[in-house]
Amino acid sequence: MNSQGVVAEIYGVAEVRRRRGTARRAKRVRSVRRGTGEFAFETCKEQGEWAELCFMARARQMGMTVLKPYGDSSAYDVGIEVNGRLLRVQTKSTTFQRGRTFTCNLTGPGGKVYPAGMVDYFAVYLIPVDMWYILPFEKTRKTSVWLQFTPGKAGHKYEAYREAWHWLREESPDARGECGC
Repeated sequence: MNSQGVVAEIYGVAEVRRRRGTARRAKRVRSVRRGTGEFAFETCKEQGEWAELCFMARARQMGMTVLKPYGDSSAYDVGIEVNGRLLRVQTKSTTFQRGRTFTCNLTGPGGKVYPAGMVDYFAVYLIPVDMWYILPFEKTRKTSVWLQFTPGKAGHKYEAYREAWHWLREESPDARGECGC
């Protein structure tokens, strides 16, 4: 069973929802084909909470120590403890796709850019293809808040960060700005 199945079963947060109510509400519901079922998220917040759970489950499956800040007021969603040091991870997710390219917004509350020192990594989840990109904060500073991901495309700007979970296991040279990727 993949991590999303585990999360859905344990926490019961991803479930099939019927489209009821007004046409306005129906437009807000996003259906995404996921493995054995169809999941619908009524709000972006619900989708984000589900993605956080998926991230925590996957990280824990890989043996990482996962920490969750209390409440919603932290600048990051999840902490990963590495050698006594806390790596602050902000999870983002997207279902928006054109062709093979996915677009994800890296803004925080109020549509504002995350300031330096608030987050160490972004974990971007491409829900329809069940794929994670683990991006050091420094690699997102000089780009637009809208990032585009094309999994498997040769020369893709973020291809080196696809499923780069190893960077959360120990502080990577890239996180210190030494990689040059």
